[in-house]
Amino acid sequence: MGKLVDALFQDIRIIEGLKACISCGTCTAICPAAQFYHYDPRQIAETVQNRNEQEIEALLKSDTIWMCGECLSCKTRCPRDNTPAYIIQSLRSLSVDTGLFAESKMGRQLLAVKRTVGEHILKYGYCIYLDDASTELYPEQGPVWDWYRENVDKLGNKLGINHNKPGGGAMRKISEKTMNELRAIFDETGGTERFEKIEKYSEEAARKLNLKFEGGKDEYFKQVYEK
Repeated sequence: MGKLVDALFQDIRIIEGLKACISCGTCTAICPAAQFYHYDPRQIAETVQNRNEQEIEALLKSDTIWMCGECLSCKTRCPRDNTPAYIIQSLRSLSVDTGLFAESKMGRQLLAVKRTVGEHILKYGYCIYLDDASTELYPEQGPVWDWYRENVDKLGNKLGINHNKPGGGAMRKISEKTMNELRAIFDETGGTERFEKIEKYSEEAARKLNLKFEGGKDEYFKQVYEK
């Protein structure tokens, strides 16, 4: 087999998720993503099952593997107990490990996810934190969100909000002990290394596109986030 195929089939999620696809199409029929994208989990399962190195490489470079919502509807319906969503997870992991995610438009958006949700988790302990969630970055939140951000501390006593303060309540400050434990989980499970690879390969993509790559909301970030 080729290097990509061998690496892919070492992932436990492939072993768990692909028993024997009979190409019945049930997964595609139930798939929510297939209603909105040109996305066919049946075809992906069949392609992976064929173990063709060139076809696997094409998948790793494609937008296709980033269309799945990982809702696992496919698992509930497959007559052979396959789980195409697990296959997608394996493909996504390998795409990041090899840097091939940066070859696709949707793959390049990983940097935006890493620098928003990912960094919020490691900085605050929340997926999205009020202090860094401005309408400049999230315009869909609208003017009410701006008002809420400006008045959150005034509202705190009335609504049980403990914004950026120790103790209990919504949006409380997470203790440093807990934050260190959270970061240790990322270190042990490969999340930290995954983030480093996203940055590394994104920087290479930025150079190819002649865009500034300086960290934060730089020129490359804005390109993949907005365009």
